[in-house]
Amino acid sequence: MSHLKPHYQAAFKRGLWAVLIVGAVTFVGTAGIYFIERWRFIDSFYFMSMIVTAQGPTGEPETDLGKIFTAFMAFVSTGTVVVSLGYISGPFIGGLWKAVHDKVEDEVRNLKKGNPPQA
Repeated sequence: MSHLKPHYQAAFKRGLWAVLIVGAVTFVGTAGIYFIERWRFIDSFYFMSMIVTAQGPTGEPETDLGKIFTAFMAFVSTGTVVVSLGYISGPFIGGLWKAVHDKVEDEVRNLKKGNPPQA
């Protein structure tokens, strides 16, 4: 990773952390459904991948504990994905925000000096 430029290294690290966190939440959900509902591992993983990506489950847990766990994991996993996307895109959005802010401040300074707005 040392061959990457520093800003690419930071983006790579942020992306890696986001993937690891979402993967950990998916693993916990998969294991929970696997042990609570006694589904096959692949079915548990597929079920949780549908929950994490907010596509909706393909089936329904049979036990009350499974339903409560799924509802909890739906909130946790959806929040984790949203926060992860913000974590990854934050520096890019911040840079864009700064560029627009600087441009507006330049225009305000020019207007105060009596210069007409630039197209």
